[in-house]
Amino acid sequence: MTAAAPKKDPTVVEAEVREKIHLEILKRTGAYHANDHVLLPSGQHTSEYIEKTLVTTEPSFTEGLGAVIAKHFAQWPVDVVLSTGPGALILSHCVARAHPSRPIVLYGTKGLSGGKRRVTLPVEFQRLIPKGAKVLLVEDLVSTGSTLNLLINLVEQVGAHVVGVGCLWRRTSVDVNRRPVFSLVSRDFPTYSPEECPLCQKGIPLNEEFVRRRHHRRPSSVQEPKAP
Repeated sequence: MTAAAPKKDPTVVEAEVREKIHLEILKRTGAYHANDHVLLPSGQHTSEYIEKTLVTTEPSFTEGLGAVIAKHFAQWPVDVVLSTGPGALILSHCVARAHPSRPIVLYGTKGLSGGKRRVTLPVEFQRLIPKGAKVLLVEDLVSTGSTLNLLINLVEQVGAHVVGVGCLWRRTSVDVNRRPVFSLVSRDFPTYSPEECPLCQKGIPLNEEFVRRRHHRRPSSVQEPKAP
């Protein structure tokens, strides 16, 4: 007699189902590529890729995903939703609209100072985060957590408090200063050096599309016509 397979925890099953749904949404937007052999800008190879610029191009999907994040953090009073970058800013608006606290939306700007990455808060926003304010950080994709850690430091410098982090996708190995993190997809995929890449060893063609697109991307422009 064959022993019955142990039943999965219903909450685990529900989380897995939700993650599959969110992955399918990201596939439909063209942001998520799987089962491929991709060259990354770093020179590493991988079988999966997320194109950040496409994550929030479908408004109805973005609104729905933002509402899921807002629902998760509904039990926390939130005064401010803070993000960086265009994709995360669009998502943060959707989160703020759906959160019962009706928080305001602010964004930090990323840059370099002395060769180090930094995040700054525009001057006109600084007075809008009072001391003791409860801040929810929102990002589209979290790979290393470095930007979020800079945002946490920024919030603490103005005397406010980060209540949590919401994101669409988080690499599962990323820790964000022990803050509660909720991600719609928690998925880590390996990257390989060209010398150790198993996809190269199998002779699978390398997809260099995303690196070429990044290096040759030029904004479209329209010139004002000359007066007759």
